[in-house]
Amino acid sequence: MIQNIVTYQCPDCGSAELVKNGHDDKGSQKYHCKTCNRYGTLQATKGYSQQQIQVKRAVLERSSLRGIARIFEMSRHTISRWLVSWLKQVPSIVSSLLPAEVEDVLELDELWSFVGGKEQQRWVWLALCRRTRQVVAYWIGDRSENSALQLWRQLPDDYVRCASFSDRWQPYAHVFNLQRHRMVDKAEGQTNHVERWFNTLRQRLARFTRGTLAFSKRDDMHDGLLKMFIYHYNLSCISQH
Repeated sequence: MIQNIVTYQCPDCGSAELVKNGHDDKGSQKYHCKTCNRYGTLQATKGYSQQQIQVKRAVLERSSLRGIARIFEMSRHTISRWLVSWLKQVPSIVSSLLPAEVEDVLELDELWSFVGGKEQQRWVWLALCRRTRQVVAYWIGDRSENSALQLWRQLPDDYVRCASFSDRWQPYAHVFNLQRHRMVDKAEGQTNHVERWFNTLRQRLARFTRGTLAFSKRDDMHDGLLKMFIYHYNLSCISQH
């Protein structure tokens, strides 16, 4: 038989005069130091690290916050707090992109969504690179010419010169250079990839589905979750090239 004897010392005073004092909510042994009267936990279990990874994956796989709370038996407020923290740390979309190439083509399209109620429409304008399948820019707004302009302004410098295709929604003609941009019918197949990407988005984030109870209640969450999804999606595309 092999036995390991471990002697614990108080992190404050270094005394070995420790006695057991129950367990914390994760099952780790708690102690009381008789020398300095400190209370603490021996080898505290960091229970959230792996669980946070799993929760983030669930957020990006169509699960609602209430559903995630039920699955992981956690407080919805804890999940919301984590989510707010993650959204603040999402890097820029540009940092997830592969370098543009001369022959790259962008496909542009818009997706209907809402925040709070269906009368509060939020249109997602998106530019997708046909070669890499990465989302190079997006904008959430109304369906006006101003939103088309904002999408154009979000394009990274090396993608601005790319040829592009969109449907025949008129604001595109007022914003994009018609020498490099063509407005086409959907039957021509020039926007198939971006339309397919919107299907992926609706499949992966329930708040962008047409008929759903998992809708966004705040604009910052609506935009932040879309940005986080696009960033992780773009990174997954890099591994395929």
